[in-house]
Amino acid sequence: MTVLSATTDRENLTLVLVAEFAAPPEAVWRLWTDARRLERWWGPPTWPATFTRLEPVPGGGAQYFMTGPGGERAHGWWRFADLDEPRSLEFEDGFADEHGEPAAEPPPSRTRVALDPDGSGTRMTITSSFSSADALEQMVAMGMLEGLTQAVGQMDDLLVPA
Repeated sequence: MTVLSATTDRENLTLVLVAEFAAPPEAVWRLWTDARRLERWWGPPTWPATFTRLEPVPGGGAQYFMTGPGGERAHGWWRFADLDEPRSLEFEDGFADEHGEPAAEPPPSRTRVALDPDGSGTRMTITSSFSSADALEQMVAMGMLEGLTQAVGQMDDLLVPA
């Protein structure tokens, strides 16, 4: 599995996942910025994602939904703040209603993805920052740490040369 660690830091209100891939940063970048590739790994295997919008530019955004085993849907959105291809991207991440409108609860998080060259591959660090300890605890209780670990674990198969 590509995931080296997945931890929460309650003092700094963050959730941090570190993974390594035997692929260059440009290849990992494409998994974040191409909707059809993103759909193949975003969300745990039992909750696959469908992106209805993806504009990976500063001020752009994304709308998506994940479909659960019983057909239920969980909607989400991103708002991109910064992109430095192929080194990093940063976005707000939140839940949405069925029309893609941001939900008030739980509060959105801020996610930064760093893609650092590491030998012949890439070290990816995902840092999600929360507005409060309660917001962090709520996401941990909902299974964010496990879900993100499972989702990122699917990336390796998409980086294998065809």
